[in-house]
Amino acid sequence: MKKDEVVGKEKVQTEVKSDRRNFLKKGVMAAAAVTAAPALFNIGTAAAKGTTWKIQTSWPGGAGLNIFKKWCDSIVEKTGGELAFKGFGAKDVVGDFQMFDAVKNGVLDAMNPFTIYWAGRMPASVFLTSYPMGPRNPAEWDVFYYALGGLEIARKLFAENGMYYVGPVHHGPNIIHSKVPIRSIDDFKGRKMRVPGGMVSEFFSAAGAKTTLLPGSEIFPALEKGTIDVADYVGPAVNYDLGFHQVTKYISMGPAGFMSIYQPVDLMDLTVGNRPWEALSKEMKQFVEMEVHVYSDMHHAGIQKADQEAWKKFEEAGTIVTRLQDSDVEKFTEIAVPLWYNWANKDKSAAEVFKIQLDYMMSPSLGYVTPEMIKGQKLNWS
Repeated sequence: MKKDEVVGKEKVQTEVKSDRRNFLKKGVMAAAAVTAAPALFNIGTAAAKGTTWKIQTSWPGGAGLNIFKKWCDSIVEKTGGELAFKGFGAKDVVGDFQMFDAVKNGVLDAMNPFTIYWAGRMPASVFLTSYPMGPRNPAEWDVFYYALGGLEIARKLFAENGMYYVGPVHHGPNIIHSKVPIRSIDDFKGRKMRVPGGMVSEFFSAAGAKTTLLPGSEIFPALEKGTIDVADYVGPAVNYDLGFHQVTKYISMGPAGFMSIYQPVDLMDLTVGNRPWEALSKEMKQFVEMEVHVYSDMHHAGIQKADQEAWKKFEEAGTIVTRLQDSDVEKFTEIAVPLWYNWANKDKSAAEVFKIQLDYMMSPSLGYVTPEMIKGQKLNWS
């Protein structure tokens, strides 16, 4: 090989190594995102410099808030500083139930709420997260959103309110804490019970409970003061960190293998105001959408891991776990089915979402619903 060829080859190798070092130093893209979408490789040059989003979650503390803030802190490195998320816990900027308006009006750039909180504003949102006796596993909700048209409908609904629904976020089933043992549907009668609203509230009211709507951050003081004696909230890890074992003695769940009959896959989401969303480049929008997939997976897995550790802590605290029976599931199903149709018939969008899920639940893939179960029920919207 000639001398000038050797020199040229060494020069090229030096430039390649330099380029690699520059790329690693900038941290332009997370490895997961690069694998999923190589087209986003140069995302760092595509977005406006130094954009920071203020995002508030519904998590008031515990594992959920920790996972959320860790994810928010990871974004600036993944985008090479082009986009950053500043995460806030529940009530840090506005109240839980004020987040919708805060994002719509620009007080917050985005939110990570429990989707069910907007049932009073958008009846269809009852069906954008799990509901009593509905789809029961995270994979079924992913099928609904990403294969059966749920994502498109959700985005259309939020667009009508000046927002962009990026995607759903899994965390796990909800459980019930109580000061008295609840071993059957009859034990809910007369109990003062916290619920998240929507169909879940009507579900337990029909079972005889005296329901009240409270955000997660207000549950502990309500239990402590005796304002309520039963409370639905998320899973054991977060609930332990919030101190529920200090003000209740019992946890009630569904039969074995059916951890929660009323919200087995309680879904959160990431929703962004139209103005901050439209300010992003096409490439950065795609990155954020992909990153919500990543966050949903890691959030769900992180919560489940923490849950396993929390069960031991509840046992050490003397908490007693009780379970409903299969016969209770049958009785709750009788309550739930008319509620499905009542909510679906509130508007056309609600009916559209529910019909997709109903067909899926009645298909041989799931078989949760039979023609006999819905006999006499009718959807008024076509």
